[in-house]
Amino acid sequence: MSKIKVLFAIIFLFLSMKVNAQQVPEGTYSELVILNINSGEQRTIIKENRHFEAPNWSRDGEFLIINSSGFLEKIDLAGKKLGQILPDKITRANNDHGLSFDGKLLVISKSDEGTSSRIYTVPLAGGEPKLITPNHPSYWHGISPDGKTLVYCAERDGAWDIYAIPSAGGDEKRLTDTEGLDDGPEYSYDGKWIYFNSNRTGRMQAYRMRPDGSGAEQLTKDSLDNWFPHPSPDNKSAVIISYLEDQKGAHPFGKDVKLRLLNVETKEIRDLTDIFYGGQGTINVHSWSPDGEWIAFVRYHKP
Repeated sequence: MSKIKVLFAIIFLFLSMKVNAQQVPEGTYSELVILNINSGEQRTIIKENRHFEAPNWSRDGEFLIINSSGFLEKIDLAGKKLGQILPDKITRANNDHGLSFDGKLLVISKSDEGTSSRIYTVPLAGGEPKLITPNHPSYWHGISPDGKTLVYCAERDGAWDIYAIPSAGGDEKRLTDTEGLDDGPEYSYDGKWIYFNSNRTGRMQAYRMRPDGSGAEQLTKDSLDNWFPHPSPDNKSAVIISYLEDQKGAHPFGKDVKLRLLNVETKEIRDLTDIFYGGQGTINVHSWSPDGEWIAFVRYHKP
């Protein structure tokens, strides 16, 4: 492995692959927001003096899922708390979680005693979590529309790349092997693309590739750090979170960021939000509403 790739891997591992509590100042407020991508309307669902992260929208559009203190919680669109999800089964969860396209299977990344993050699946209706990736660290980000394949970011032999694995378990397949860091893989709704972010050119940008790892196409080429492209239900656009400053391969909490909408065919980008205090935890995972009109994200407020 080259010295450059080793350096990037070390930076990625120690600077911020996943948020740790020491990054979040005591007294920080978290605000769960939904945003209409057409009108720009923003609605605050809850705002609380605690740290929570990474909203998913349920596939029926009825509630949102967030993680906080290692547990997953359901919150409806009026801000009513619907309780934790399987709290006796799901603990130590991080902000890489989400649902299958049919809304029945929950995929989580969690750390167990003596291990870093590994990926599990569990029926949303209840059941025993099933370990899918014995190798770690593995951070889930996407599931294929047919529910048969998971894609994720993983560190193997000092390199962070994108991998695929059957959602029932089995052998993992490496999809990327370029210099730099590859993260955030997510299937398009039509199953034709995997969207991801990479700093293989020296700055973090959005990309897409075919499900077998071929045909990688760079989608953004600007001076911002562009993370986590989440493709829309109509397959025409993707929401990205953009750091204003070069984060050197990290995606830390507590930075100036904004959300932007990328047209995946024309490559045109427009701002969805003003600059706000966010970063890690804001929009790590898929958070489109089923009708493609809204996205959910977390905005933070300094103490």
